[in-house]
Amino acid sequence: MSKQNISLSVIKRLPKYYRYLESINDKGIIRVSSKELAEITGLTASQIRQDLNHFGCFGQQGYGYNVKDLIEELSKIIGVNKRYSMVLIGFGNIGHALYQYKSFSELGYEIKAVFDKNTDIEIEDADFEVRSIDTLKDYLEENKIDIGIIATPKNAAQEICDVLCDGKVKGIWNFTPVDLKVKNGTVLESVHLDESLFTLTYFMNSPKDFVF
Repeated sequence: MSKQNISLSVIKRLPKYYRYLESINDKGIIRVSSKELAEITGLTASQIRQDLNHFGCFGQQGYGYNVKDLIEELSKIIGVNKRYSMVLIGFGNIGHALYQYKSFSELGYEIKAVFDKNTDIEIEDADFEVRSIDTLKDYLEENKIDIGIIATPKNAAQEICDVLCDGKVKGIWNFTPVDLKVKNGTVLESVHLDESLFTLTYFMNSPKDFVF
């Protein structure tokens, strides 16, 4: 089956598998069955087997999955076996929180530059200063950047998105409450915090039979 035919729901479960397998590996566990993974993840064993079978035959009947081998295969599938250069545009509350998340660099995602309208902001523990948003275009022309993170006010988001697309970034991680339009084959992933919160309160206020 080609990757184009794999559903988004399957793709979004892969990081969850990867995270739990990393935790299992840290405990020194060598192999794990789909049933054991199901107990840990809250999914069904059948669902896990179906999801993983989209990408290959990683387990053996009666043995299960070799934890380290499956982590390695998932890292290739997800792409965390590579390193990525990123720029962060917008250094308000969300932008600052994203910059402070140290696990990014540990996972291979490195923020190379930060851009904001206010260039007087100081960045702790960084060997660079906040750059003016007006210089973003020139920076992208001079540097190869894989991912652009947009954490600006919503009225500036699409303009920044256009600059990133024209600057040949491969992906955009959008934290603004705007449905952006990308071009030039750029991949977009949006994190709408309010929508996630609305989903939470929906289930809090729904009959328990509908909560899953």
